[in-house]
Amino acid sequence: MSSPKRKLQYSLAINEAFHQMMDKDKSVLIMGQGLKSPWYVGSTCRGLIEKFSEERVIDTPVSENAMTGAAIGAAIAGMRPVIVHPRIDFMIYALDSIINEAANWHYMFGGKSSVPIVIWGIINRGFEQAAQHSQALHALFAHIPGLKVVMPSTPYDAKGLMVAALKDQNPVIYIDDRWLYTEEGYVPRKVYSLPIGKGIIRKKGRDITIVGISYMAREAVKAGDTLEKEGIKAEVIDPRTIKPLDINLIIKSVKKTGRILVVDGGWRTGGIGGEILAEVSEKAFPYLKNPPKRLALPDTPAPMSRTLEKAYYIRAKDITLAVKEQLGK
Repeated sequence: MSSPKRKLQYSLAINEAFHQMMDKDKSVLIMGQGLKSPWYVGSTCRGLIEKFSEERVIDTPVSENAMTGAAIGAAIAGMRPVIVHPRIDFMIYALDSIINEAANWHYMFGGKSSVPIVIWGIINRGFEQAAQHSQALHALFAHIPGLKVVMPSTPYDAKGLMVAALKDQNPVIYIDDRWLYTEEGYVPRKVYSLPIGKGIIRKKGRDITIVGISYMAREAVKAGDTLEKEGIKAEVIDPRTIKPLDINLIIKSVKKTGRILVVDGGWRTGGIGGEILAEVSEKAFPYLKNPPKRLALPDTPAPMSRTLEKAYYIRAKDITLAVKEQLGK
């Protein structure tokens, strides 16, 4: 029996999912750049090559489109590959394979053929990595029919959603944020999966609904704790999955609170925040006490300067201020 007090780092929760699923299913393999390097993938792939050999843990050349195409071919042939892009910025090179092939295959073959692949993109932020190494591109993938997009924010969800993605019969884009890798939380030792497309309430409240995506869910909970000390009870929702989105959970909360703030670590224009607010406006407009709001990155590339990074990225204090503004405090 797992102890309810057992804690694991976010990155090690992913690692445990790989160890357990590769043990259970011989068709699971991992491909990508830097699998031998902790600088690339942190501790997420620790011990995999030693245990499963380089036949199932394949450290590829730097060729994003070729390695993704090869993984998609392996999935069509009956394998269950995970293809890792240690920097989601360069996953762009593989868009042809992902969008034109993986996303469309099941539909084009009338449901008779599937592509059970996990395409894993890691968002890097901060540490003066600048414009080409800091981008959050999740909204782009959520736009594409045929792709599911998961974005876990806790160690528990990181393992559960990776297991679910590995079991899925069609492409899952698994996006995590390196800022979460050292977070610790409860993770059962057993193999478990979480339903793709189901969000969770991280903190209950009545005054305003805050929807936080990926690492913004963590910051939203911190903001909610600060606000509670000042008499403001915010309900914090973590969608966990942005495609399909658990809009019913969000709508139910908005009907209770009458207000919503969506916090997204991606750019404002064309982002997931705008999509969520459009759904709320269509389905819960009569319940809104004031205009719905979103907090997102400005429509500019990420700066390199650490001083500018502090102004550019969203933290709990920014969410706290945005809530107070919306409540007229």
